[in-house]
Amino acid sequence: MARSQGSASRVGVTATGRADRTSATNATNAANAANAANAANAANADADADIPATGGTAGQRAPKTQRQSRIARLLENYAVTSQTRLVELLALDGVVATQATVSRDLEDLGAVKVRVPGSETIYAIPDAPKDRPAPEDHLRRVLGEWVAEVSWSLNLVVVRTPPGSAHVVASALDRSGIAGVLGTVAGDDTLMIVCEADVGGAVVAARLAELAGLVER
Repeated sequence: MARSQGSASRVGVTATGRADRTSATNATNAANAANAANAANAANADADADIPATGGTAGQRAPKTQRQSRIARLLENYAVTSQTRLVELLALDGVVATQATVSRDLEDLGAVKVRVPGSETIYAIPDAPKDRPAPEDHLRRVLGEWVAEVSWSLNLVVVRTPPGSAHVVASALDRSGIAGVLGTVAGDDTLMIVCEADVGGAVVAARLAELAGLVER
């Protein structure tokens, strides 16, 4: 009987030891899990602190009509010499726009570059509405300012301008309603004009060269 009691006693001690170790392991695991959760929460809080708030005052994309209205106002109030400068002024006014967008807006508005005292050229919007033909003196001024060479082949006319100015000449031609011109395609410093077949490129080229002051009348 004594031996049985001793065996029972050792079994009881063994079971108790296992239970204690199990409890300790569970407690350790729970503590580790809690520490990991706290660390994750802290990391998330730090990450959230680094994310800038959306919808701040840095700027916003305005609708096209609103943006173009602001561009027109800026051109009236400032001597804007480049599209880059116009993008900067829009940003100061709270409007985000790329240079490509601004370039299209200037074309839509019919803006052209004009020379002011001091030999500086700035963007300006002619008084004539864009949907009306521009007067010939306006076309003559633009061509005289920006056209360097006029050549032709069959019903095509090629116009050379200073770098970055071809679109200015194209816009003026598109609004002029000059006879024989079907349309224009502008690059950086080269403009191609498609003429009516029965008019031909020679006639249009001669007219443009005259307006640009490249030939004597």
